[in-house]
Amino acid sequence: MHRSICVAGSLVACLILAGCNGQPAEDAASSDSSAANKETATSKGRIGFSALTLTNPFFRIIADTMTEEASQHGYTIAVVSADQNVVRQSEQIDEFIVQGVAAIVLNPADSVSIGEAIRRANESGIPVFTNDIKYAGDVGKVVCHVATDNLQGGRLAGEAMVKLLGESGGQVAILDYPDVESCQMRTKGFREVLDAHNAGEGAAQIEVVKVLNGEGAREVGYTVTQDIITAHGDLAAIFAINDPSALGARAALEEAGLQDQVTIIGFDGELAGKEAILAGKILCDPIQFPRKMGQRTIELMMQHFNGEEVPSEELIPSQLYYKADAEKDPELQTAAAGEVNGE
Repeated sequence: MHRSICVAGSLVACLILAGCNGQPAEDAASSDSSAANKETATSKGRIGFSALTLTNPFFRIIADTMTEEASQHGYTIAVVSADQNVVRQSEQIDEFIVQGVAAIVLNPADSVSIGEAIRRANESGIPVFTNDIKYAGDVGKVVCHVATDNLQGGRLAGEAMVKLLGESGGQVAILDYPDVESCQMRTKGFREVLDAHNAGEGAAQIEVVKVLNGEGAREVGYTVTQDIITAHGDLAAIFAINDPSALGARAALEEAGLQDQVTIIGFDGELAGKEAILAGKILCDPIQFPRKMGQRTIELMMQHFNGEEVPSEELIPSQLYYKADAEKDPELQTAAAGEVNGE
């Protein structure tokens, strides 16, 4: 997973990559079509975006928002999915280099080992931007990183856990995703708040008894939660670093009949997560704003193209979102109306 990938120079290799990189069929077709019409009379150029995964709606929102924002500035975007695989993402960056894109945007599949591919883009004169997940290495250079303030969001999750268990104490598990920097920050902020609470004189102890890698995926969150509740029958709560893993944890708890014993705090605020909060299946989320993230990435990119100085990092604060917030959320009202109308 941590080996470098050399760029393939032949057209045959490029075509194979476009069709076999694991992205959804519609994205591959779109990329091929865009490549065939790479420079139209109205297009200033193409931007390449390698998303961590397009099976998570959060990254699809970022991709769609960037596509809309870029079009307003005369650029098209080629969107591909790394499928959480740093080798595949490295190959996708090499393909973008071959295509001569104007810029590359990444959600790094590995916050360190993607550095060699970023370096190759740097050497080709292509600026690299990241959003949501930060590049944490020092081999390549990223112009600007746009993301949620994940440390602040993790602290909000910790505050919610202290509010839940501060008086009684209890055992807590964390569904982590240590391969990516954003989730490292969420876990760090969460544990900081718990440690501060536990250090208080006479405080009821909130003990983290297990930290497992849920990979940010629903099916993995389900599996590791099964392992956790088998080993820790007195578990009181789970902190999951995103909504898919939180929903997987909920499925495992329901299967074991422990949904009333174990409370889940998630992270993200995607539609499925908000619906689960409304239904009482997740207690709360520090929510992110992926549309704002995608929009700001393109805005800062355009400033860079114009020769303006841009910050190396721009962080967007998260907000705690409970059932009371879900009950008045226009997004959920719109989704409910669509279901009634059969959409």
